[in-house]
Amino acid sequence: MDRLLRKFLAQFIRRGSMTVITASGERLRLGDGTGAPVAVRFRTKYSQRKILLNPELALGEAYMDGSFVVEHGTIADAIAVLFDQHDVLPHWAKPQWWLRYRTRHIRQFNPRRRSRNNVSHHYDLDARLYSLFLDADRQYSCAYFETPDASLDDAQLAKKRHFAAKLLISRGDRVLDIGSGWGGLGLYLAEMCGANVTGVTLSMEQLQVSNARAAEKGLAQSAKFLLQDYRDVKGPFDRIVSVGMFEHVGVNFYDTYFKTCAELLTDNGIMVLHSIGRSEGPDSTNPWIAKYIFPGGYIPALSEVLPAIERAGLLVCDIEILRQHYAETLKAWRERFMARREEAVQLYDERFARMWEFYLAASEMAFRKQNMMNFQIQLTKRQGVVPITRDYIALEEARLREVESGSWPRLKLAGE
Repeated sequence: MDRLLRKFLAQFIRRGSMTVITASGERLRLGDGTGAPVAVRFRTKYSQRKILLNPELALGEAYMDGSFVVEHGTIADAIAVLFDQHDVLPHWAKPQWWLRYRTRHIRQFNPRRRSRNNVSHHYDLDARLYSLFLDADRQYSCAYFETPDASLDDAQLAKKRHFAAKLLISRGDRVLDIGSGWGGLGLYLAEMCGANVTGVTLSMEQLQVSNARAAEKGLAQSAKFLLQDYRDVKGPFDRIVSVGMFEHVGVNFYDTYFKTCAELLTDNGIMVLHSIGRSEGPDSTNPWIAKYIFPGGYIPALSEVLPAIERAGLLVCDIEILRQHYAETLKAWRERFMARREEAVQLYDERFARMWEFYLAASEMAFRKQNMMNFQIQLTKRQGVVPITRDYIALEEARLREVESGSWPRLKLAGE
């Protein structure tokens, strides 16, 4: 078994400096010796066999179960080495990948009931878990770092401001927030822009928090949140925004999604879609992520999204690619989570904490090493709705900063 493991790992790990200690104690030194050294250990021969049979699924499971441990460095360091190789996948894992790719339409088939169950799996966890690592506003999507030294809270506020600027909201505009999370963006648009916001979510936990926050801010009349599937929303709306929800739609439903948005949007309306994206074409969802974190989820390539937009009759006015913003967001989340990791253990257990640690580390390194990105697509139904240059975005952001300075309370860290 050790000989087989050495052969396969040596063929895959050609960059970096990693020492793998087998269950029998043999030390395998892999890579070209560059970078910070990392040492990992298999505690059982069973976990070694699983790695050889299905590495994309088995590595995360072995880390969760404690049969794969990092002895020098962190799990983020180890994943960084693995994700930085010439080949995205070990050659022996490619047959499993091909099977997943061929069957991805089945795995991403997300009718209403299945969509709600998938959302509940992740977003209806104990609310105290998210307070361990998110910003004070519970923004659970890519932040917008205007400067390298921006804090997480400032970057998340900048993200909301950036969306508001692209949406060009006028007071009284009817705004639909598809996948409204814990309500932070919708409340910002209602308070800072004077919009009438309808947010829809499939998470009961998020719904309750959102409406409670709206009531606390005195915005219950202008910011309402519903437990509703996007396919069942009734329009029309002057503006539509969707942040971090499109990854849950599934490739089978892209046409349905954009046709629904086109029907809901007024003729002079504007939509902004924000999603994680792939820079290197269509793929399949990592099996560990699909099983433990985001069932039914999929990160699209632009080549899969734009044809559906065209078929829906929508016009693409602007596409912005955010490259390392999510890597920095995930780094901040991971560091905050690790600082309060014992609280996560108390909420759930050690296995859950290791699962979350692996999830945050692997997600961060996917952006740093595997060319993941975020895209923001601005859409309209006809020409001439938005200005012909992008200068208006910076001007509107400057105006919103003035509005914030007059009415936005001091930001607090999560837990304060």
